[in-house]
Amino acid sequence: MKKKIMLSLLVLLTLTLSAQERRELHILSINDPHAAIEQFPRLGYVADSLRTLYPGLLILSAGDNRSGDPVNDMFEIPAYPMVALMNQVGFHATCVGNHEFDSNQDGLARLINLSNFSTLCANMEPDPKFKMRVKPYQVFDCDGISVGVLGITALGSMGTPESHPARLTGIRFMDPLETIRQYQFLREKCDVVLLLSHLGYDTDVKFSAELPWVDIIIGGHSHTQLNGGEIHNGILITQNSKSIPFATHSTLVLQGDKIVEKKAECIAVKGMPGENKTIAELVRYFSENPAFKRVLAVAETPFEEREELGCMVCDAYIAETGADLSYQNAGGVRIENLPAGDITVGDVMKMDPFQNDLVELHVTGKELAAMLISCYDNDKQRFPYVGGMTCDIVTDPVTQKIRKLTLYGKDGKKLNLKKTYHVVGNSYSVAVSPTDRADQGQSMGITTPDVIKNYLEHQGRVSFQGRRCLNFVTK
Repeated sequence: MKKKIMLSLLVLLTLTLSAQERRELHILSINDPHAAIEQFPRLGYVADSLRTLYPGLLILSAGDNRSGDPVNDMFEIPAYPMVALMNQVGFHATCVGNHEFDSNQDGLARLINLSNFSTLCANMEPDPKFKMRVKPYQVFDCDGISVGVLGITALGSMGTPESHPARLTGIRFMDPLETIRQYQFLREKCDVVLLLSHLGYDTDVKFSAELPWVDIIIGGHSHTQLNGGEIHNGILITQNSKSIPFATHSTLVLQGDKIVEKKAECIAVKGMPGENKTIAELVRYFSENPAFKRVLAVAETPFEEREELGCMVCDAYIAETGADLSYQNAGGVRIENLPAGDITVGDVMKMDPFQNDLVELHVTGKELAAMLISCYDNDKQRFPYVGGMTCDIVTDPVTQKIRKLTLYGKDGKKLNLKKTYHVVGNSYSVAVSPTDRADQGQSMGITTPDVIKNYLEHQGRVSFQGRRCLNFVTK
């Protein structure tokens, strides 16, 4: 009798489960587009195609939407072209990346107000005076599936996002993990909990062990190219490299109120044969600025490595100011190479899109060494490029901390640690080099892109092939 009852219950349970509705959530996501507006006609085509199949498609960006193309970054309303294109594609939300702050506080608030999509970030609290419509999370209804999307951004070594400190004043930032934990109530409120993360791949993986109530992390910041997605601690994690070579299509399958399947695939955007015609016309409209095509100089040889470009920038600072020495944070050189031939205004603006001021200081050799180490520590352990000197850098093989730094002048002799030098660098580099030096620096009233443009026009022809200024030793 008991066997018959158990069999009947098993059959009833099977029939109940099979009767439960099978539902699918489809998400199209990008990360770190960095103003790659030329990709948007094809991205729009991908979005249109998926929406035809899945009308409830959720479209998200994991931040760093701006900073990379002068057509976008130098528009009359800086970075508005990206907002307009994301509106046209039909984005639902973006989280705040560190480069969103390149618009300054008022500029970011203006861009948010022009967006048809939500801007999400739970661990930032702007001063109300900015009228910055940032929300910690939003719940979306995707064909009957409730999706709680929580935004989060990374904090650097200074406890703030990696942007110019002056652009962050009046905004309070909180610890990412502790902040995320405050939103566990979304698990009870929503069918799916999605973390829209600008934390970086390694942090996403690390946090996955602490957040069992999250279903999927759509990540950015580290530009990590994944093969669709990866499952870590039961959480699906996705991310692509920068500038939208790929988008990710994620699918979560629900049986009743349980997620029974998670998967993600990369869709190649670059080279996609189709395009959205309306978006293509919009891109052409934004791109018709002849000022960016003006030729400044000719590169006699290609710039094959970022360090060669960094050496040119530092030489430009010295040549245009008469300073003794210069330095430039490595993260401030935004392109990796440049072919031989014409160098245009657009090339310079892609290389240095941030409109930082040039700053001068009078510091001793000892104070300069401390500044360079501080810049290294606060720029993701990337040593700054230098001009008028070269550096030998000894780092710890485990921590990568600098054990010893030796500075040499152009004559090959060590710099005098007691001598005072006239040093120039961009305002961001100086701001992330906090030390107790006597001279904290003064603006020279000119932006670094203008300095580089002036230098190239004065030179006419340049070649930096094989130039090096840094020598790393690990021991």
